[in-house]
Amino acid sequence: MNTSNPALQRPEPLVKSDFQLISLVAVAHMFSHFAQLVLPPLFPFIKDSLQVSYAELGFLMSIFFVVSCAVQALSGFAVDRFGPRPVLYLGLSSLVLANWGYAISDSYTQMMFCAFLAGVGNGVFHPVDYTLLNRLVSPARLGHAYSVHGITGSLGWAVAPALMVPIALAFSWHVALFVAGCIGFAILGLLLFKRSELELPVIEKAKAPGEQHIKEEGTFDFLKIPVVWVCFSFFLLYSGALSIIQAYAPEAVRHLQSVPLSVTASCLTLYMVCSAFGMFLGGFLASNAQRAEKVVGVAFFFAGCLSLSFVFAELNGWQVLMIFGLMGLISGSASPSRDLLVKKSAPENATGRIYGVVYSGLDIGQALSAFIFGVLMDHQNYTAVILGLSSLQAVLVIGALNVKRARKDATAHTSTV
Repeated sequence: MNTSNPALQRPEPLVKSDFQLISLVAVAHMFSHFAQLVLPPLFPFIKDSLQVSYAELGFLMSIFFVVSCAVQALSGFAVDRFGPRPVLYLGLSSLVLANWGYAISDSYTQMMFCAFLAGVGNGVFHPVDYTLLNRLVSPARLGHAYSVHGITGSLGWAVAPALMVPIALAFSWHVALFVAGCIGFAILGLLLFKRSELELPVIEKAKAPGEQHIKEEGTFDFLKIPVVWVCFSFFLLYSGALSIIQAYAPEAVRHLQSVPLSVTASCLTLYMVCSAFGMFLGGFLASNAQRAEKVVGVAFFFAGCLSLSFVFAELNGWQVLMIFGLMGLISGSASPSRDLLVKKSAPENATGRIYGVVYSGLDIGQALSAFIFGVLMDHQNYTAVILGLSSLQAVLVIGALNVKRARKDATAHTSTV
């Protein structure tokens, strides 16, 4: 049990209490990922209905993620000021209204406004989720909490196209998006009903023996801690590597290894499935916080070696699939320990702010990587794409070690943040 500030923790969370909280946070997180992918599978339907181009539809997603990035950084301050529960309700409400807004839209301008609103809603979840998990879940079960959190996010991505397209085919894209809003509304109702499980204990600021007054912390003092920016950089690079795998790696490997399209079409699905299973296993690895950096470093070292095989080895179809599966398994197993790196680095009374800033690196990394490596793909420089992926994975090994080193420097600052 973390005894650095007992006022920030429940006395000793019961298994049932932990299970309920983890389940509630996981359901909310799943819907946030679900909401990220409700539009793209419906693009063909919306394109014909509104007479817009794919570029215009893609710009809707640009609006979504740019707004989400900004809100993610800012919402952490609201979480620390007002608590995670009201911010979570606001985020879910925004997503529900955005999806219902999509459903009744009959112009591109209306869709743009709804994309903005959806980005606002999506931006709150990481600061909210990790503040709740870190503050209320027993340390012994925190690794498993991160594992469930990651798995349900992946499930949200998987469910969205599987649900939206059949409903659109059977009825219309308007109905599909209305159903998406109804799902979010039901989840919001559940979280309102279980609101007592999402309540944080009151923070009592401690003072050192002999002090007459408690030194007030500055709102932005946490930005002076070097480890915050080390973690931010780590997550930016991590999302950059993930973006390559999701968007370009299967197609690049198809050209490098001359394997059939039917094989590479399954690579990303296999990667995500194995990644989800790896997250489950990673929950056990993260049960020991002292080895978090080693788990992350070792995982990305082997992931980098595997990606290099796409360039320097001759592979057949099943070997390509196996390597993608192994990369997903290894990378997924590091995910709970990756989240633990930030937990170990964050002063407990600045959790929301730090998670907001650090996890905004995910959105920035995806945006930069998609553009840079998209240019390489346009120039058919497939070798550079895979070498870029491997290089990012190698830097992540160094990054995990730098987080540990920077955290030592943060110790002197913790008492003032």
